[in-house]
Amino acid sequence: MVSRRGFMAGLAGAAMLPRVLGDSRAWAAAPSAPLVLNAAETTLTLPGCQRPTTLWTYGDAWPAEIRLKRGEMAHLLLRNQLKDHTAIHWHGLRVPHAMDGVPYVTQDPVKHGEEFMYSFAPPDPGTFFFHPHCNTVEALGRGLAGALIVEDPREDGLFDLDRTLVVKDWRVAGDGSYLSFMTDRGAARAGTFGTRRSVNGATAPVITAPPGARVRLRLLNVDTSRIMTLGAAGAPVSIVATDGNACPPFTLDGWRLGPAMRADLALVMPVRPGSRVEIRDTWGQEPFPLAVLVAEGSPGTADRRALALPKAELPRPDLKTAEFLTLSLQAGVSDPALDSWLKENRFGDDALCRAERLFWAINNKAWPAMDMDKRPPPLAELTPGRSYVVEIANHTQHPHPIHLHGHTFQVLSSSRGPIRAHWADTVLVAPDERVRIAFVAGQPGDWMLHCHIIEHQETGMMGYIRVG
Repeated sequence: MVSRRGFMAGLAGAAMLPRVLGDSRAWAAAPSAPLVLNAAETTLTLPGCQRPTTLWTYGDAWPAEIRLKRGEMAHLLLRNQLKDHTAIHWHGLRVPHAMDGVPYVTQDPVKHGEEFMYSFAPPDPGTFFFHPHCNTVEALGRGLAGALIVEDPREDGLFDLDRTLVVKDWRVAGDGSYLSFMTDRGAARAGTFGTRRSVNGATAPVITAPPGARVRLRLLNVDTSRIMTLGAAGAPVSIVATDGNACPPFTLDGWRLGPAMRADLALVMPVRPGSRVEIRDTWGQEPFPLAVLVAEGSPGTADRRALALPKAELPRPDLKTAEFLTLSLQAGVSDPALDSWLKENRFGDDALCRAERLFWAINNKAWPAMDMDKRPPPLAELTPGRSYVVEIANHTQHPHPIHLHGHTFQVLSSSRGPIRAHWADTVLVAPDERVRIAFVAGQPGDWMLHCHIIEHQETGMMGYIRVG
């Protein structure tokens, strides 16, 4: 484990005064200084609650947000002030394997009172997020997550307004106390849903923007279970990036955003003062507002560039020479020997990373534990730099957002009919659907692959691919 003292000594002579997460703009202005992320408790009164709820956060507010520069080295120091051990996974970032933040796989867990320095230069611009990868259903349930924005100079001046919208449900009662984060019924089905919905920890924000202004909204679904269907009213709204990766703009309406997925939205505000634009989750009987934009103030920019981001620069798989692999998502697969072992080994530091139930599997393998002695074989063994096409077949009655660590892949096709090809790190696979993705195998190491409905992940729908 890299200590703060050792890290500082290795950078003697550099201006390394630590900064505590709070003002992301100050951090962006001084990338050589380590940013301190204090994993600790704070309080917030959530929508519909009469009393504050105790949250786990990476700073003194929720949600945390970090802004980095593409290609510039960043040093982020995790200080764990929580009672449980933890780590940080940088979801969607193609970071070095040792920085991927998976306890017992890429690093030792960071225990109470300990520190760990994450150092990497983000290679890709876009909208990402960060969260722990152990006891995730409780940690995310208590709010331990943040938005990570990687800025690209090629996008300077393209938008007049750039706002981040972090969407999350909370399992809390009216008095602010937590309900059970995980239930057998939810874990075995579509997940245990929250009782309070929020955007940035509150009700849907009302955002004022000049008439005619060019607006970018970075929408992150950090919920543990909820799948959203996006819609808009009041003006045309386009998606310009999927999971942070630039794409040719397309109409927002009907795009599904599962847990851990992101969408960057772009629009031009109406020119009539007082006009309103609403971004919604249209799933269910009543649309849920995610943001309301109101045209107000002096007219916006006269910029006439297309509302499109610079093309994503990612390793492109060679589909003609790619090796073909299959992954089968399954329900009801259980290993009696592992079931018995889990019941007998419920204590100790690594017990935080275990579930007591097995409901799901990938390729007949269930892995609810991160400890090394019960790790199953890899789902596949890949060669660095080689292209792969993977068919993910969902043989269950519920959708699964499947996330692959350390890689960005192309979503190519679906058995349900034509789809919009796009780049992603998390793909939503519907019941009885077969989705094909393609990617170039990256750095050597064991890279996690799992469902991001966290109860599914923690009850068996998790594995890893081995590169190297």
